[in-house]
Amino acid sequence: MNRQNVNYQKELDKLLSDLEQKGEKKTLLLHSCCAPCSSYVLEYLSRYFYITVFYYNPNIYPPEEYDTRVKEQKRLVSQMPVSLPVQVAEGAYEPELFFETVRGMEQLPEGGERCFRCYELRMRKAAEYAADHGFDYFTTTLTISPLKNAGKLNEIGLKLAEETGVPYLVSDFKKKNGYKRSIELSAKYELYRQNYCGCVYSRREE
Repeated sequence: MNRQNVNYQKELDKLLSDLEQKGEKKTLLLHSCCAPCSSYVLEYLSRYFYITVFYYNPNIYPPEEYDTRVKEQKRLVSQMPVSLPVQVAEGAYEPELFFETVRGMEQLPEGGERCFRCYELRMRKAAEYAADHGFDYFTTTLTISPLKNAGKLNEIGLKLAEETGVPYLVSDFKKKNGYKRSIELSAKYELYRQNYCGCVYSRREE
């Protein structure tokens, strides 16, 4: 199937409609990059899935920034009303693995191959966690950002699904005013909103 110009939101809508018609509630491992981006996704998907938020972001720099972001993620989940229960699983903070993954790409601009390597590093860990713990699906909040390449993210997710055997929930969460809603929810819960993506290189470009 040619995945160019695919409407991932339409594909997601169809899957969710099918689940709703069958009355099925599945488990979903949701890789989250930060609390603000996860807010809308949790509001949206908790009607259909028992969600575990998987916080794995070894790219974040410095360590103090990582600590702030993961605490905000846990706070949001503890305070935000959702349709079905949501849990949080924190992965290891492995900045050395991130630096190894993007070695030689330090000078590339944001949004290119270095970022794609970073996406895959984080999503691979999520896919492996989902496989090890028997989840029905996995996905990532990353497609909610207007600055992230949703096509590339879905391409990576589908490839990892083939490798691990865990279906990837395709998405383009910025659609249906998802990004706008994430800003509204961030204000409602007074979430810390970072002014750079996370890594030392994105911070450098601010």
